[in-house]
Amino acid sequence: MKTVLCYGDSLTWGYDPATRARHPLEDRWPTVLASALGEGVHVVVDGLNGRTTAFDDYTGDCDRNGARTLPTALHAHAPLDLVIIMLGANDMKPHLAATAHAASKGVRRLLDLVRLHNWPVEQEPPQTLVVSPPPLVEAADPDFAAMFEGGIMQSAMLASFYADLADEAGAGFFDAGSVAECSTIDGVHLDAANSRAVGRGLAPVVRLLLGQ
Repeated sequence: MKTVLCYGDSLTWGYDPATRARHPLEDRWPTVLASALGEGVHVVVDGLNGRTTAFDDYTGDCDRNGARTLPTALHAHAPLDLVIIMLGANDMKPHLAATAHAASKGVRRLLDLVRLHNWPVEQEPPQTLVVSPPPLVEAADPDFAAMFEGGIMQSAMLASFYADLADEAGAGFFDAGSVAECSTIDGVHLDAANSRAVGRGLAPVVRLLLGQ
């Protein structure tokens, strides 16, 4: 049995822009991925609304800094064969990083944390897969439009920065924007069809990294 950790934000948690609630389990991309991979792979989900790559956001009631909470997740779910990191959309908020370059530096920090982690069990460092979230789009919701003001252009650059970073770090890479688009309701999140598309799109990449 191989274990995959999906480490992300509300796109991984399964936020539904239409209802502002959570997608049913079967519509969340990690569930679709797990189904495609089959019984030989255990998929663990650690998605948190508002999570950043490596930046503090004190507007939430929990720790949204992905670099601070990743070591705990690695320890809790070890041993791991693959860590999928899908973060960066929240970094586009103007009161946080607000640039694709800064988000890529945050992801670099996360990859280093995986590589250098002091595992509670004997294991080799797991494979890593960097996933760039789909670019933000114009939002009908004024609150979300203000929250991510100026982020659309920068978010469109994430895939390029992440691809270069993954190549340098020896990690896998997948552009979620190649298979999915954000909803125009809030400009950030995925409807059920697009969430499922991410899981299906990731499946062959994950199989390759796991040697399946």
